[in-house]
Amino acid sequence: MADEDFTTAESGASTTYPMQCSALRKNGLVMLKGRPCKIVEMSTSKTGKHGHAKVHLIGIDLFTQKKYEDICPSTHNMDVPNVTRRDYQVCDLDGDGFLTLMDDSGDTREDLKVPENDVGKDIEKKFTNGDNFMTVKPPGFLPNVWRA
Repeated sequence: MADEDFTTAESGASTTYPMQCSALRKNGLVMLKGRPCKIVEMSTSKTGKHGHAKVHLIGIDLFTQKKYEDICPSTHNMDVPNVTRRDYQVCDLDGDGFLTLMDDSGDTREDLKVPENDVGKDIEKKFTNGDNFMTVKPPGFLPNVWRA
């Protein structure tokens, strides 16, 4: 029994799912060159002599802000990152900058720090003013997209 290591486990859920290239939209997410990107520009060419219309995608990497481009036939599939949205009510903000958040089912978490950007300043201002508000925590692989 000592030979088994259970320190990590995977849920078996996929981090991406396929979507037809023609169904992708601007401001949506897509995997370009193996990186999760937000689509900032998209154009479709007409069907040519040899068949498929082509979709030209330009996206910004969510982590590095680097620009990526790809061209794909409109009928082919591309991978889309699997993202779930979580809304939390802000209950408390301690002196170290950690938030106490409550989700829809009443469960709380206290392990998230206020982001160090304009959204973080907005969260601190609303909490100081005594406002009752919700915030959106991005999934673990999407940095700096908090919303107050």
